Amino acid sequence: MATTVAALSQAGPDTPADIAPIAAVSGAAGSVVQAVLASFAARRAAEGLRVVGLVEEAVCGNGTCDGLFLRDLTDGRRVSISQDLGPGSTACNLDPGGLAAACALAQAAIAAGADLVILSKFGKQEADRRGLTEAFQAAIAADLPVVTAVAPPLADAWAAFAGPLATAVTADAEALETWWRRYRAGQDGAAEAG
Repeated sequence: MATTVAALSQAGPDTPADIAPIAAVSGAAGSVVQAVLASFAARRAAEGLRVVGLVEEAVCGNGTCDGLFLRDLTDGRRVSISQDLGPGSTACNLDPGGLAAACALAQAAIAAGADLVILSKFGKQEADRRGLTEAFQAAIAADLPVVTAVAPPLADAWAAFAGPLATAVTADAEALETWWRRYRAGQDGAAEAG
């Protein structure tokens, strides 16, 4: 399978940024960005669209986080992507097996039929072509719009991965709605012209 989503798309290098099929949300803390993604997904689902994918949820309290999960937007199931490394551990506690299981859920939902894909983020794992990479690829191969989050330190890796298929969107509900309206208008215009 191709290692970038740009290689999978029918969109050409002249795709206007405001109708790019991928919205890359950034500019706020991770929890804020994930809340923007979850709210956007809920609004689209309320409109009757088939929204699939994953949003990140942390279980935190008393100043500590006890776990990180990916919530499947299809059925609400939560998949743990954290592993307990024991007290005092400073190593990364990301569970690659949990991340792979969540990716498989997203891929299955995409294959079953969708109108919109939400993928929690393009992070270090995806920059190394692991993590949710195959879900990104499945969504673009299916010609579906994607909303995700990208942290500024990964901007170069993201640009190499997504190319002209993505546009940056600030972590704000209205900015994401503006992208969505433009994307849909572009799709409607393309359908009328075709």
